[in-house]
Amino acid sequence: MSVKLRELIRAVRACKTAQEERAVIAKECALIRTAFKDNAIAVRHRNVAKLLFIHMLGYPSHFGQMECLKLIASPNFPEKRIGYLALMLLLDERTEVLTLVTNSLKNDLQHESQYVVGLALTSVGNLATADMGRVLVADVASQLQSSNPYVRKKAALALIRILKRIPELSEDYVDGIIGLLKDRSHGVLIAAVQLILEIVSLQSMAIERIKRIVPSLVKMLRNLLNLGYSSEHASVGLLFLHPTCRPEHDVAGIADPFLQVKLLHLLALLGCQSA
Repeated sequence: MSVKLRELIRAVRACKTAQEERAVIAKECALIRTAFKDNAIAVRHRNVAKLLFIHMLGYPSHFGQMECLKLIASPNFPEKRIGYLALMLLLDERTEVLTLVTNSLKNDLQHESQYVVGLALTSVGNLATADMGRVLVADVASQLQSSNPYVRKKAALALIRILKRIPELSEDYVDGIIGLLKDRSHGVLIAAVQLILEIVSLQSMAIERIKRIVPSLVKMLRNLLNLGYSSEHASVGLLFLHPTCRPEHDVAGIADPFLQVKLLHLLALLGCQSA
């Protein structure tokens, strides 16, 4: 029977030499492999968590890739969470088994829990290939209309990954993306500006439609510049009395400098395309 994660960490820390550490890891990996082979469902998430620790130490962990997919397919949120974490750490877009997770991602993108949807969107944003993107882009784009700002922000970031892999899809979603500039969430707003930046860089055919929002972008930037140290203003961009724009977005008295930089970058790109 393999040990718990905290016991494995304690055993590794107690090793005085690299040889002792390798012996501890080798023994534990053998036990984990046996548990995977025996299909020990009750301890699968614990074994994958230990495998993540082993991976972070630099030891081979590829034999646990299929177990990640099994955890993701689990209806249990704690197991699903470990599965998605392992997916993003143990696999990359060149891994062949990654295509097997597409159906689970598609299902989780329609899940009733915002946290499960968030895990799926995060995975898409980190790992999506062109083939996965074509299958999932409609589900990801539909989450831009979610009532939850947490999900809308993650959907915008996941869409960046997909459009980088498949730039020709950009035109199909420009209008919905531009609509995010009216969002009442600061996180969604800054993610939307980054997404538009990527579209301008990737797809020249969509630029003419994006140029129509230049007056709104300038107004957004002017409002930010006018805020300064004042906490009386609560608006950013196209919104007035914006409930989420508070002084915590200020840095040294400058109102939301990160959003300002992104706006300036976007306006500069649009200006270059007009020249």
